[in-house]
Amino acid sequence: MSTPLLQVRDLHKFYGDRLGCGDVNFDLYPGEVLGIVGESGSGKSTLLNCLAGHLAPERGQVLFDTRDQGLVDTLTMSEPRRRLLARTDWAFVHQHARDGLRMNVSAGGNVGERLMAVGDRHYGNIRAQAIDWLDRVEITADRVDDRPSAFSGGMQQRLQIARNLVTGPRLVFMDEPTGGLDVSVQARLLDLLRGLVREMGLSAIIVTHDLAVVRLLADRLMVMKSGHVVESGLTDQVLDDPQHAYTQLLVSSVLQV
Repeated sequence: MSTPLLQVRDLHKFYGDRLGCGDVNFDLYPGEVLGIVGESGSGKSTLLNCLAGHLAPERGQVLFDTRDQGLVDTLTMSEPRRRLLARTDWAFVHQHARDGLRMNVSAGGNVGERLMAVGDRHYGNIRAQAIDWLDRVEITADRVDDRPSAFSGGMQQRLQIARNLVTGPRLVFMDEPTGGLDVSVQARLLDLLRGLVREMGLSAIIVTHDLAVVRLLADRLMVMKSGHVVESGLTDQVLDDPQHAYTQLLVSSVLQV
C-alpha cells in the first residue's frame, strides 16, 4: 500500500475545560476523500481547523508527506513553512465563500492571486489560467473582471473552489462546502466537486452535517460526537449498516425527514 499522505495521531483540543476533539487517529491516503459528520458541536469543525493549522491542539501529531522531507509534523513546523504549505500543497474551502475570497478583487484576480503566491509573475499566463479555471467551475470568461460581490452564493462558492485548486494542491480541507445554498445549487456544486476530485486525484477532508454530501463524495467516513470519533469505516458501510447508536440515530433522522 502507498504511504499515507496524512497521518493524525492522538489529537486533542480543549476550550478551557471543554473538549473540542480528543483521541483522534486516522490515516488519509493519496486520492482518498474522508468525510467527517456529526451534529453541531460534535467537534468536526474544531478537528478540521486543527488539521489545517488554524487552531493549535494541546497535543498530538499531524504528519504530512511533504515533497522534500517525507512525513513531517505540521504542528511543529515553522510558521513560514506552514504558510507556504497552505499556499501550495494544501487548500481550504470555507463554508461561507466570502471568508475565502477577496471581495474587492475581480474574479480573475482572486484566482491569479493564488498563482502569484506560488511565484507566477507572467500576466498573460495568469489571466489565461484564471479564465481556464473559471470555465472549469462554470463561470463564463466574460465575468473574469467582475467582483465576487456581483455573483450569486453558488457562483461565489465555485469561484472559491477555482481559487483553491488552481495551484494543484494535494490535500483540500472543506468546511460545509454546500452549507447555506439552495438544494438545486448544492446538487450542481456537488457534481462539480466530484468531477474535480476524480479528475485531479485530490485527497480531501470534508466536514458536513449532510449525509448526502458524504455519500456522494467520501470514500471513508468518521462520525463524531462530543469531540470523539464514535464510528469510522467505508462510507457506504457506515451509512447502510451503522453500528454505533449515535450513527444509527443520525441515519434514521435523515430517513425520516
